[in-house]
Amino acid sequence: MMSSLPINLSKVGKEDIDKEIVRVGMIAELDAVSLYEQLAAFTENEGLKKVLLDIAREEKTHIGEFAELLFHFDEEQVKETENGRKEIGELLG
Repeated sequence: MMSSLPINLSKVGKEDIDKEIVRVGMIAELDAVSLYEQLAAFTENEGLKKVLLDIAREEKTHIGEFAELLFHFDEEQVKETENGRKEIGELLG
């Protein structure tokens, strides 16, 4: 689990700080999704499993929100994400 920032933000240039803040947020949300889904897989309590998976879904929404923010701050990310979509479309049909 992420308990500290994976990057020293004080060493990031002013022009890149917002992009890096958003990326750190995305990392935290991805970590949370993984944690909640793993915990849900371990429990035999169906109520707890249901709640954990619901929370994981909410974290996935947060990932989408951070992705949209990143697209706002990083035009190259927009372009490369589209390139990735095209490549996957070609590979998977």
